Amino acid sequence: MPLLPIAVAGILLAFAIGVIIYIVVNNKPAGPGPATAAGIPCDHLEQSTVHYHAAIQIIYDGTVHPIPANIGITGDPASPTCYYWLHVHAGNPNTIHIESPAKDTFTLGQFFAVWSTWSKANGDAAQPLDATHVSTFTLTPEQTLKVYIDLQDGKGPQPYTGDPNAIVLKSHEVISLVISPPDTPPPAFTFASGL
Repeated sequence: MPLLPIAVAGILLAFAIGVIIYIVVNNKPAGPGPATAAGIPCDHLEQSTVHYHAAIQIIYDGTVHPIPANIGITGDPASPTCYYWLHVHAGNPNTIHIESPAKDTFTLGQFFAVWSTWSKANGDAAQPLDATHVSTFTLTPEQTLKVYIDLQDGKGPQPYTGDPNAIVLKSHEVISLVISPPDTPPPAFTFASGL
């Protein structure tokens, strides 16, 4: 019995099995990606069709409490795996980057939904915004939430009496969420150069 045809058949069979294993392993569906938050997905790249910035200040006990860096950016901040269209870069504290592939209207409520989704994905607590909660702060019966919007038009911070979740994010808008008492006027906010 000639051995050469058997050896060639064995090599071809081993090669075919190796190719099948390679295809199966490399074509596995990826696990679920980051959850969409309030209709906002997490994209692998930053978007640039729409790109502007708004700021948020949470003021409790008369002090501005900075929001965490990298909200809405998943993975290692040095090489992120994805960006929500509303996110915060570590180099721009309290500044929301609105970066979307299409012109759309985004709200403070959507930002808090992204923040909550991102926070829970990182093993932390939800970040609600309602009549009795602002992020991790729970208002006592003696406290109230006062909201101010500064459109950087020279008028300064103006009181806002509607639902803060409905505030539309605008370029260079400063939204201050003041838990009072004390009823501290919001401090001025300066956007970083280039924003």
